Amino acid sequence: MKEKTKLLILVALFLMAYFIPWADPVIRQSGLEAFMMLQEYAREHVLTCLIPAFFIAGAIAVFVSQASVLKYFGNQANKILSYSVASVSGTILAVCSCTVLPLFAGIYTRGAGIGPATAFLYSGPAINVLAITMTAKILGWQLGLARAIGAVVFAVITGLLMSVIFRKDDMARTGGQIYVPDEEDKGRTLFQDSIYILTMVLILVFAAFAKPAPDATGLWPAIFAAKWYITIFLLLALGWMLKAWFTKDECVSWIDATWGFMKQIFPLLFAGVIVAGFLLGRPGHSALIPEQYIQTLLGGNSLWANLFASVAGAFMYFATLTEVPILQGLLGAGMGKGPALALLLAGPALSLPNMLVIASVMGAKKTAVFCTIIVVMSTIAGMIYGTFVV
Repeated sequence: MKEKTKLLILVALFLMAYFIPWADPVIRQSGLEAFMMLQEYAREHVLTCLIPAFFIAGAIAVFVSQASVLKYFGNQANKILSYSVASVSGTILAVCSCTVLPLFAGIYTRGAGIGPATAFLYSGPAINVLAITMTAKILGWQLGLARAIGAVVFAVITGLLMSVIFRKDDMARTGGQIYVPDEEDKGRTLFQDSIYILTMVLILVFAAFAKPAPDATGLWPAIFAAKWYITIFLLLALGWMLKAWFTKDECVSWIDATWGFMKQIFPLLFAGVIVAGFLLGRPGHSALIPEQYIQTLLGGNSLWANLFASVAGAFMYFATLTEVPILQGLLGAGMGKGPALALLLAGPALSLPNMLVIASVMGAKKTAVFCTIIVVMSTIAGMIYGTFVV
């Protein structure tokens, strides 16, 4: 960080401390909501979602060769294959807009093209199968189907647009690198590396498995009841793999890479959660911007209502699956169907913490374009959906 930037940050903190009327009840409530949201995030998402995601990212960075990444996500990769894989990769991961960040950073820093990488970044939190199922069950199959189709299409279009807009930058970023193939004898087969990473992905899926509704029946409640037994079994299997297949030096490199991602992402992530909590609060708890004020702007199917839903959703933080009950309440308060879809397509994939971390990985300009593309497409999709669905 430049010295000038440090000075500006210090000046901004001083001005906030000096001029913000902290004694005002609304400001006090907003400040409380900021730290309550941070506590909620720390208790419910860090251990079961973020930590496994960081270890997966570290494993990708250390054990997945650049040649493998470039085969599917690089600039020279088959476009149909790379975007197909990236756009549906989120279906197995119950991750939020922040949990997906370590995974995105892992593949992007390994040389993935910006198109497939941003397609994965969008699809990860936008189309996980649990969220789609819950949306269809609670909010209606029409909205669930529209969300599923829209998310896959958005992932592909966003990636293609980012690839076209930043083609020169992307070629320059990867053009000077030398891609060294894996050594012929590394002690493990490709199948073993795949099983190792798949095991960690399954740990993330089951540890973060959402609690079903009280009256739910069938497979979902059964899996939830057994989730910790499955997770413990997977952890034991992972421990056996590490002991049998990996050397001590490889494990140390894995931990170092994981710690590097944590140092880069955690500070910005927590700062962003605090700011989002201060401005918007938690569901059902008002903060600086009252919930009822937001709800009054989301009725009908006007351009403004859809745009506002997209922008508000882009800045709000939605933990995995929490967007569904939030939207259920908003729809009950008079929110239009179009703005509901716009918020569903923009909200889970973006958030203020998410934007801050993405900017640290691929730069502010690319982040601004990425967010703008999603907001504009969400607005258009909301208006189209709201026109045909009453």
